Amino acid sequence: MTRRFTRLAWTAATFTYLLIILGAIVRITGSGLGCGEHWPLCNGELLPPLDLPTIIEYGHRLAAAAVSVLVAALAVYAWWLRRGAGSPKGVPDGPGERFSPDRTAYVALGLLVVQVLLGAVTVKLSLPPWTVILHLGTAMLLLATLILIARGHPITPHSRVGLAALTLGFGTVLFGALTANLGAASACLGFPLCNDQFIPAGNYLQHIHWTHRLLAYTLFAYVWWWALRSKKRGAWYVVGLVTVQVAVAAGMVLLSLPPALQAAHVAVGTAVWAALVLAVL
Repeated sequence: MTRRFTRLAWTAATFTYLLIILGAIVRITGSGLGCGEHWPLCNGELLPPLDLPTIIEYGHRLAAAAVSVLVAALAVYAWWLRRGAGSPKGVPDGPGERFSPDRTAYVALGLLVVQVLLGAVTVKLSLPPWTVILHLGTAMLLLATLILIARGHPITPHSRVGLAALTLGFGTVLFGALTANLGAASACLGFPLCNDQFIPAGNYLQHIHWTHRLLAYTLFAYVWWWALRSKKRGAWYVVGLVTVQVAVAAGMVLLSLPPALQAAHVAVGTAVWAALVLAVL
């Protein structure tokens, strides 16, 4: 029973990770309204005519549907196991054992409901930045919750130092989403400074972009210090991923934001978040 439950949780987490990347591709290609303002149908149809923007957006919705099924199934399975473990016969997990997961699967189901509602609001309101950012933030929390379920550990941070790294990582992700969705990605040219200035003198888009970079630089320095201090393998994995992410970001800025590097930036950034969750919680 433990193995089946864990496998289902890892499958849900993997699909959620892929869904986040696909959501970034939707934004990068400008396909957010590929299904118009219709939800849950696409351009008013269950199977719409498929031009490229519609294919991308419709694929994102199908992936979201798959995640919904997996998370709902995980919550139902957890309920069934808990109910069986509390009964006189129980749900056996091996000789003399009974497996009873905690209630974290219900938290994942609640986050899924919020995520679906935010997706509907985002489409209905024609992609306002605030809903897109909340949509991504909720997806990151859902991914973290599914990873914790798959690992089978309660939500208990190992240290304040690690928890600070996790908080800094989440803030960096949200400011990255804000930078992308406000059109501020091209506001700061050059690397590592913003338009060759440590304090940019331009408009608010430069300040948003620069804040995201400063958070990323701070995270880079912090995880190196954390890894050297703790000497834990998980912290060093985070260091490696954050280093790759900074390199991808530098290439993205210096090469004028090619779509492939934009997608890679989201993919590696999400991997950084997942690694932080595994290392800290």
